[in-house]
Amino acid sequence: MTGALLNLAAAALVVGDRLVLAGVVFVVGSLLDMLDGTLARLAQKVSPFGAFLDSTLDRASEGIVLAAVAYRLAEQGRAVDAALVVVALLGSLLVSYTRARAEALGLECKVGFMSRPERVVLLAVGLFFDLLPYVVYLLVVLTTVTVGQRVAHTYRQLRPAEDAAGE
Repeated sequence: MTGALLNLAAAALVVGDRLVLAGVVFVVGSLLDMLDGTLARLAQKVSPFGAFLDSTLDRASEGIVLAAVAYRLAEQGRAVDAALVVVALLGSLLVSYTRARAEALGLECKVGFMSRPERVVLLAVGLFFDLLPYVVYLLVVLTTVTVGQRVAHTYRQLRPAEDAAGE
């Protein structure tokens, strides 16, 4: 919960054009988001609802920061870049969704190079160095590639079962 609140604060800082501070708060909040599962396991406080809530808050945290980036770009008159933030957010959600859906089918699906830690690093670089449009372009391309990798990987895992069923 703390990580999500920090990411909400980071989004407010983005809107307020305090990008470096937003980057610091975003990194701290995201690190907390990424460590909470480990801490729950160490404290023996793991639960199915906790895992569900963690994943949900992770998506919301990333979405709120990207929404703030879209707002900032739109405010600067960069409508196309703001629209591309929406595409980047869709790609980000699909990276997570394709893994979750494959795992719901009993498959492993951790392939691809643009999972959440990589997206956090890339977005943090954009905030620290005021390179947000370029980061958005990279997010669009790299999340799309990662989704494609995960779809292909899942297809390859399911194909032998489908081929056997057709015989």
